[in-house]
Amino acid sequence: MLTIYGVYRSRASRNYWLAGELGLPFASVPVLQARRLDDPLAADAPLNTQSPDFLAVNPTGLIPCIDDGGFVMTESLAINLYLVRKHGGTLSGQTVTEEAEMLQWTMWAATEVEPHAVRIILTLDANAAESEQGRLAIRGAAKALKKCFRRLDAHLAATGHVVGDRFTVADLNLAEVFRYAMGQPQLFDEAPNVKAWLAACQSRAAFKAMMAVRQTEPE
Repeated sequence: MLTIYGVYRSRASRNYWLAGELGLPFASVPVLQARRLDDPLAADAPLNTQSPDFLAVNPTGLIPCIDDGGFVMTESLAINLYLVRKHGGTLSGQTVTEEAEMLQWTMWAATEVEPHAVRIILTLDANAAESEQGRLAIRGAAKALKKCFRRLDAHLAATGHVVGDRFTVADLNLAEVFRYAMGQPQLFDEAPNVKAWLAACQSRAAFKAMMAVRQTEPE
């Protein structure tokens, strides 16, 4: 049995979505981010990333992580690549070249896109978007993301998918990273292929099921 550690309002959303796409049975252990708690080590604190019980599973103290029959793994995007490699199907690479492309695009999203997109999310979550510092942070992140949006937009023009001519783990991984930039709609308006692609990804039943659970969790 696959166990996924992490709340849905975290990067664990990527793994919950993929498990739904693959039809994998799993157990969910909701582990809250310690930064969201006043005292994560209090006796009545919910299970969180500083809880000894969780650190015994994952000493890095990060979510998500999985336990797949005794194999413990961290890093949400890498977890998804592992799961599709193990379980196969159309979401996985059908050739060595496709697997390489999926890894390439996933690494690109993690290193070139996510840092800027997360900066936007954190600024908005901190209600700092109206401050001078907040405006500068968002403006700088959006400017950096424009190049990324242009690259993906041109790539999607051919088939509407990241790898091959079908929805794969590469689409899922990138869609979850680009979702962080949705607070800046002008980026999507300037990249119509990206806008249509993300809407198609988010129209999938497994994404909607994941988001339905996510909405039940406190912000």
